[in-house]
Amino acid sequence: MPTKTKYEHGQFSWAELGTTNSDAAKKFYGGLFGWTFDDMPAGPDMVYTMNKLGNHAASALYTMGKEMTAQGVPPHWLSYVTVDDVDAITAKAKQNGAKVMKEPFDVMDVGRMAVFTDPSGAHLAVWQPKKHIGAGIWGDPGAVCWNELFTTNVDAAGKFYASTFGWKTQAMDMGPMGTYTIFSKDSTKESGRGGMMVMPPNMKGAPSNWLSYFAVQSVDTASKKATDLGGKLLAPPTDIPGNMGRFSIVQDPQGAVFGLYQSTGA
Repeated sequence: MPTKTKYEHGQFSWAELGTTNSDAAKKFYGGLFGWTFDDMPAGPDMVYTMNKLGNHAASALYTMGKEMTAQGVPPHWLSYVTVDDVDAITAKAKQNGAKVMKEPFDVMDVGRMAVFTDPSGAHLAVWQPKKHIGAGIWGDPGAVCWNELFTTNVDAAGKFYASTFGWKTQAMDMGPMGTYTIFSKDSTKESGRGGMMVMPPNMKGAPSNWLSYFAVQSVDTASKKATDLGGKLLAPPTDIPGNMGRFSIVQDPQGAVFGLYQSTGA
């Protein structure tokens, strides 16, 4: 797949792991995806690590500070959406019912960002790029390939994202899995931005959340490797109805949750 040099407004572009133990996370994800790591100083007592596939930054990780852990923030993956104007989008998100967790701020000379919680409770970051566009590789094995919202309120979340980002919504009948909503730029399959589904019964009590999926050649092989490395399978390898691929959901040893995805024919 071609490397990325730009993301459009409304496209997911980055994923970032906040963890309690960066060294342990590197061992786990390096063993699972073959990532190498480039540590970058990011202020007093903070190191921001680029997770790399070859020469390309695929995502990032960092050890959460005392303030975050004191607030009870668990290890987590945070998804980023590229926007043309962070300040305008943050204002619109607030008008549409979002709670802003971090008001727009500059990240040195690499970009400008904000973090908000949508009306159903899911956290999301928005990114206005300067020197850093986001992931330099997307959809290849070891790179993010899809983002999916598990929500306690499909109607409210759907209206929020349609109004905030201009996403179109398309409902798909997934049989026993229920209704799956595709967020897209327009009505074409190729313009898909992400997906949404109601919180499944086995996740009852969990807050709404965006889940990052990483592409793999074999979900079954990668799932076994994840457990061998100390991870936990929250959803076993499962075929997606309609011959749309195969997935599993994994919790890393520190507690962050992510998905694995194998495309049809991979």
